[in-house]
Amino acid sequence: MQISDLPYPDPGVPDARSGPRFLLWLGRNQLGGQLKSLAWGLLHFTSVASLPYGVGYAVQAVVDGSGARLAAAGGLIVLLGLAIACGDTMLHRTAVTNWITAAARVQQLLARRTAALGAALTRRVAAGEVVAVSTGDVEKIGWFVEALSRFAAAALTVVLVCIGLVVYQPALGVVVAIGMPVLALAVLPLLPRATRRADHQREKAGRATELASDTVAGLRVLRGIGGEELFLDRYRHASQEVRRAAVRSARMWSLISSVQVLLPGLLLIVVVWYGVHLAREGRITVGELVTVYSAVMMLNYPLRHFEEIAMAYSFSRPSAQRAARVLALERVIEPSGGLRDAVAPSGDLYDPATGLLAPAGRLTAVVCGDPDLAGRLADRLGGHATSDDGDRDGESVKTPSALLGGVPLDELPLDVARTAVFVQDKDPVLLSGTLGELLDVPSGGSVRPDEALAAAQCSDVLDALTQASLDDDPLNARITERGRSLSGGQRQRLALARSLVTDPEALVLDEPTSAVDSHTEARIAQGVRALRRGRTTVVLSSSPLLLDRADRVVFVHDGEVAAVGEHRELVRTEPRYRAVVTRETDEEAAAVSAGSGTRTPPGTAPGTRPGSTSGSAPGTRPGITSGIEIDIEETA
Repeated sequence: MQISDLPYPDPGVPDARSGPRFLLWLGRNQLGGQLKSLAWGLLHFTSVASLPYGVGYAVQAVVDGSGARLAAAGGLIVLLGLAIACGDTMLHRTAVTNWITAAARVQQLLARRTAALGAALTRRVAAGEVVAVSTGDVEKIGWFVEALSRFAAAALTVVLVCIGLVVYQPALGVVVAIGMPVLALAVLPLLPRATRRADHQREKAGRATELASDTVAGLRVLRGIGGEELFLDRYRHASQEVRRAAVRSARMWSLISSVQVLLPGLLLIVVVWYGVHLAREGRITVGELVTVYSAVMMLNYPLRHFEEIAMAYSFSRPSAQRAARVLALERVIEPSGGLRDAVAPSGDLYDPATGLLAPAGRLTAVVCGDPDLAGRLADRLGGHATSDDGDRDGESVKTPSALLGGVPLDELPLDVARTAVFVQDKDPVLLSGTLGELLDVPSGGSVRPDEALAAAQCSDVLDALTQASLDDDPLNARITERGRSLSGGQRQRLALARSLVTDPEALVLDEPTSAVDSHTEARIAQGVRALRRGRTTVVLSSSPLLLDRADRVVFVHDGEVAAVGEHRELVRTEPRYRAVVTRETDEEAAAVSAGSGTRTPPGTAPGTRPGSTSGSAPGTRPGITSGIEIDIEETA
């Protein structure tokens, strides 16, 4: 695989059982590139190691006064120099190719896993860890893959040189052959401590990165509550911990480097002292002494790669472990099941964990008092099994996914499950690009982008994008990264329009209007109802405006369906539902219980939130002028 051939048509199925196994799998899948790098590395290192022979041959030719041998030695040195230059150039080229292609393979694997798990990924792995794996960890993994072939070439060169010296000059060659393994293995006792310190440094750096990401994401909120200095102090403290950990790690690696310098120096002293002694006795020639001396000097170069591979492995092992942990995440499928045929089912959407039933072709609103419960319910409706907070006999309890038309969604191929049921997460993300690219998503083709934008009440968003663009067509207007140039409500409505364009068999919307004003929310509810007529739609929300326009409302309490009916009926007959929807206080609930038990809290009209004044327009929130959008979740 060459860089120009990227991306991989198929990155393969990784061995994600552990970090070392994942690194081994990467090496096996790049065997061709590793062998090329090894071949060029052997040419480079053996040429470097052979230079001492040419130098020694030239010195002995001068001592013997032989011009012919001196010319031959000069020709040999020139030839070795060319081999060194060629081998070094091609070694660098092939090694960097191994690095980039390995990193690209890991990134493709992570991208596919992220797409397969969807919003469930960040509920099973911290978002900061996913970011760290896809950026810094990928680079460290590539470094190890790149260094592996160079280390193998260096190790083979050391072995070959030691054998050659023993044959060339046994007396000194034996000393070198005994000393070289000691030099190569001397740093091994220091590696575990260096690895632990490096791991500690990466852990501190990861925490600082997560803190920085959270601070940047919530900067506006922090400014609103005056919390910038508090979080800045926290980041200062975290960064100082990273600095101290980095200094401790650097000290250990500097000790390893010093050992790599000290021991070869000692070996060189021993070789020179013993070689001079042999030369004085006439057992070796001056040229042979120069050759062995130069060989020991040159061997310091390949020996440096022993230190590098140790550092590369110590840094890449935890990175590979984190990557393997993400890549090991799978859609949970019941052991008795397995993937069914690629046929999208249709029918009622049913969640066996709560007993929720969303009839086909109708708009069902779901009210959950617990936001975490609502998130897990949305995951199950989207085809992902979830883990309960509690455990049974010390083991985590897995809750199966929902059923569509009696077919478990987690037993369907992913693309079929996404066609059947599409879930819009509570915090949808807008990718950078044009509005047309944003709405260019896989769909059934029955909902046009302009219809989806109209249903999501995006007219003011289109006007704003057109004014900021040089093109009169709003679909050609560019959206910045994560839609940061838009307000929270505008981002939310564009995300809703994108979901409507997909036109799945069943659409699940988790709090789709939490950041818009009441007047816009009422029109969105009506638009979604009209556009999705005849299609199954589930809305998880506690907004009375959405609930009042639903065909049926399901109230989920303590993990089970507690009541089913219309919004106005449930407000009158179900106190727990009324408390969630109207934000009823304990005092108001006591007042209602003391009265008839059927009226709404004082001053609250049916279908509105508590605290509304009688002068408020129908379908608006208290104190908010109709048509004015208020950003409730503006955090970027």
